[in-house]
Amino acid sequence: MPHGSVGLQKRTPTIVSLLVLLVAGFFAKFYEGPAQNWANNSLAGVFYVVFWCVFASFFLTKAKPYKIAAGVLIVTCLLECLQLWHPPILERLRTPFVGRALLGTSFVWSDFLYYLLGSAVGGIWIACLRRVEDRLSR
Repeated sequence: MPHGSVGLQKRTPTIVSLLVLLVAGFFAKFYEGPAQNWANNSLAGVFYVVFWCVFASFFLTKAKPYKIAAGVLIVTCLLECLQLWHPPILERLRTPFVGRALLGTSFVWSDFLYYLLGSAVGGIWIACLRRVEDRLSR
């Protein structure tokens, strides 16, 4: 088997995780039913942060999981604070769904708690993925 395909096979758990997190995040964002507001906003925020932690880990293979999680937490918190600012360029970027999903539209203090939770879960998720991927590469 060529060396490149072994590397990709080893990364399969991360790729599958990204797909699962993407689906779970969209499900939470568009969920309708009991606790809909919480799921659409707060729970979706947890999935958002975990997704970005795992995404970053795909490229930052040597970085410690807690450093990736801390970096994603910082960026996410900065993006939350950026929602207090409404210059025309940001408003244009926030118009399409992707812009709203990535940049957010309204500042909410309680989101920081969910970002913290998401980064903790993300760091643990990365550590677990790396253990699985190390076993696959043996």
